[in-house]
Amino acid sequence: MTDWDETDGRGVPAVFVHNIFTWGGDDLYGFAAQRPLADRHRLLLVDRRGYGRSPDTARGDFETDADDVVGLLGEPRSRPDGHQGPAHLVGHGNGGVIAMLAAARRPDLVRSLTLIQPSAFTAAAEHPTVAAMLERVAGTAPGHLPESVTAAEFLRASTEGIGLPMPEPTARRLRAVATSMRERPIWEANVPLEPLRSAPWPTLIVCGTWEDAPTLYRTHVGEPLMACAEVLTDALGARLLRVPGFYPHTQHPDAVNAALRQHWGIR
Repeated sequence: MTDWDETDGRGVPAVFVHNIFTWGGDDLYGFAAQRPLADRHRLLLVDRRGYGRSPDTARGDFETDADDVVGLLGEPRSRPDGHQGPAHLVGHGNGGVIAMLAAARRPDLVRSLTLIQPSAFTAAAEHPTVAAMLERVAGTAPGHLPESVTAAEFLRASTEGIGLPMPEPTARRLRAVATSMRERPIWEANVPLEPLRSAPWPTLIVCGTWEDAPTLYRTHVGEPLMACAEVLTDALGARLLRVPGFYPHTQHPDAVNAALRQHWGIR
């Protein structure tokens, strides 16, 4: 876990849960651009198992990751003002699903929930766009890849193969990709919506508009994610923020950070 705090421990904690191919403090796909928020909050950026500085795992699993997040949310936090209480929770992509699972298990530990393009496909499975995506990926999900496929090959196919530039294949990046390749498919996650819908705290959903994304990336990834965001906004009574681009918190961090400050200020 990366701990960014400029408040001398007085700021309300905010726990961030990352997506695939990355880690908590990664400046490319992670939450490095949210560091300015540490001026008023204690930012706790999780490295999920097999990512960043966390130990290896044979196979990543969203259920285990959710347990880890609950454990972090429930840890006693000694602060100079003597206050201990729930934390803000932020998740991106698969990390959004993990955040939803953790919040549903222990809503009492959550102060607010923010979901950045959550991959909660089963929650939106009746939407035609999501249903088509689920049919397309059946049997081809991460965790079911041939052992001959290397992390570098998978990274290239997942970026250049859909019109995106391939990031530098550093050892840390390739380790994150290898872990992503072995993860349990996120569309197997069954997220209970009722505990989230009835929770007393507010939910913010952030989604890109995807108009400038490569065609394949928008069709195969963007459209299902936008559909999920719309379905969850209605199902949870959430507020939806649309941001230009396809990686809101890294491409337009000022807009996302301003929305987080406003959202966190509600409670």
